[in-house]
Amino acid sequence: MRHALACAVALLALAGCKLDMKQQRKLNPYERTDLWPDGTAARPLPEGVVAQGDLARDAAAASPPPATPELLARGKAQYEIFCTPCHGTAGLGDGMIVQRGFPKPPSYHTQRLRAAPAAHFFDVISNGYGVMYGYGDRVAPQDRWAIVAYIRALQLTRAPALAEAGGGGRP
Repeated sequence: MRHALACAVALLALAGCKLDMKQQRKLNPYERTDLWPDGTAARPLPEGVVAQGDLARDAAAASPPPATPELLARGKAQYEIFCTPCHGTAGLGDGMIVQRGFPKPPSYHTQRLRAAPAAHFFDVISNGYGVMYGYGDRVAPQDRWAIVAYIRALQLTRAPALAEAGGGGRP
């Protein structure tokens, strides 16, 4: 009985409150205020603040996942969306935009890019390089690693013969 009475009193008290959420007091970011000594309503972020999702994104960017058929399929799909306009379907740097006058990117099949670590491609996709702008805000880290795996697969399609690469006749 006491519980029911307490609930009834609480409901009556809440019914008497005027909670008008549409007219809350608030400060706009560029408004002047006397609330803080510097007189601005915009407050700096506290030291050490991390945006939601940044730690997971950083962890995903830290190292490549193992190459699987699913990862390569995802990489191919993402490569076709983001990379083929400039790099072309075979990674030769002969995409449609290049055919229309845009500067030609290097072929993925050059010795320099064959020898480049996977992290180089991930960094270029993330931050851009030369005239290529970064895709870090458009392509998730997992998809960037998938694209890198697909680029490596493209490079294998035109790998020089073992004899040409100095591998001799040994398998």
